[in-house]
Amino acid sequence: MTEGSLGAPTRHPIPWRDEAFYDESDLDSELRRIFDICHGCRRCFNLCDSFPRLFDLIDDSDSGELDTVESKDFKPVIDACTLCDMCFMSKCPYVPPHEFDLDFPHLMLRARAIDHRNGDTGWVEGQLSKTDRNGKLAGLAAPLTSLANWASHDANKLTRPVLEKMAHVHRDAALPEFHSDTFVKRAAKQAPAINHDAPGFGRKAVLYATCFGNYNNPEIGTATRAVFAHNGVETEVVYPNCCGMPQLEQGDLAAVAKNAATVAAEMAPWIERGYDIIGLVPSCTLMLKSEWPLILPESEAVQALAAATKDVSEYIVDIAKTEGLADGLGGIVDGVTVHIACHARAQNIGQKAADLLRLLPDTDLQVIERCSGHGGSWGVMKDNFDTALKVGKPVARQVAKAAHKHIVSECPLAGIHIGQGVERLPDAPDNINVAPHPIVLFAKAYGLEF
Repeated sequence: MTEGSLGAPTRHPIPWRDEAFYDESDLDSELRRIFDICHGCRRCFNLCDSFPRLFDLIDDSDSGELDTVESKDFKPVIDACTLCDMCFMSKCPYVPPHEFDLDFPHLMLRARAIDHRNGDTGWVEGQLSKTDRNGKLAGLAAPLTSLANWASHDANKLTRPVLEKMAHVHRDAALPEFHSDTFVKRAAKQAPAINHDAPGFGRKAVLYATCFGNYNNPEIGTATRAVFAHNGVETEVVYPNCCGMPQLEQGDLAAVAKNAATVAAEMAPWIERGYDIIGLVPSCTLMLKSEWPLILPESEAVQALAAATKDVSEYIVDIAKTEGLADGLGGIVDGVTVHIACHARAQNIGQKAADLLRLLPDTDLQVIERCSGHGGSWGVMKDNFDTALKVGKPVARQVAKAAHKHIVSECPLAGIHIGQGVERLPDAPDNINVAPHPIVLFAKAYGLEF
């Protein structure tokens, strides 16, 4: 085995049900082994804030080496990891099958799993991770939804300081809205007519709504359904529960496994009937494709679901390459800057959001492949928001330089965060539109109603 092996990286199943996984002494030994390798390499210095924190921690120690760093001081390094997988997928030369067997994100996940078992994860953060419960409560009735959106808006100087104090969410961080008329409810009312003349007619797909697509931005789902129908794809909308990414961030692997088993069982009959499974948000698609099979490697249903799942942009690009798209696609005036989300990159499928938007005629496109700094729920927290803006500033600068009217990321939270970063630049362009997902722009380019 050589450094920088050209072999594809492999990942081991996560042994979260073994007691040895929670051995704190063994974890400390592994943290020290990995941190020493990272400190000597430093290839990941420009990714998330974990690595600058790690390097500064060791460099500023008495010896300048790991031997004079106390284990209790590892916590800020662990907390800064957003589980984006970019170090594992794109930077690290020591991932398995290299003999160093280095998987930084899953080591940080192990540390969080131990904290979770010991009750050392924050109660407030745990409540924020209950996305299904929170979405259902906020969407019980339209007046309650309006109240929740009013209270959580970053321009609300009355409620946001209170939210910051109680929930540790930074008062200036933009938060997604809630909708009482969820994607599942909208899908139940009416299905778009299938275009039988489309080259892709005959395909069948289940749209996994995701918690964000269901409660926070149903437009992503309705736009996807409209584009699929126009291209001859029959769709069903299924949403048993959240993918568990928020619980993964908290180290609650048992909760993730429970969610995985539930969704996989719900999807199994559809897969048997020949339906493809489409994830609307890349973080959720990554969970179905990659994380769930490592958490429940023995589950045939989970493995079948992983094999049947595609990202929404990936699926449209496949139709375009295989059968061809339906007629009627127009361009987008004033150009688009598209951010390639980290969890889309981690799927190892290429820049499918960019490939999707390149199908639009007469559209000026700028592609940015760099971390937005948001990192899921991490970037909105009081202790992290300023750092998240700092990490994402190079992206904001590229957006401003491109001077396109439309900004979009497959990760809706990243798109919102990038928009906030652009607003804070001294040369910020005016009237920028932050679209929730490339599929929304694609549907509008078709002139579809959704």
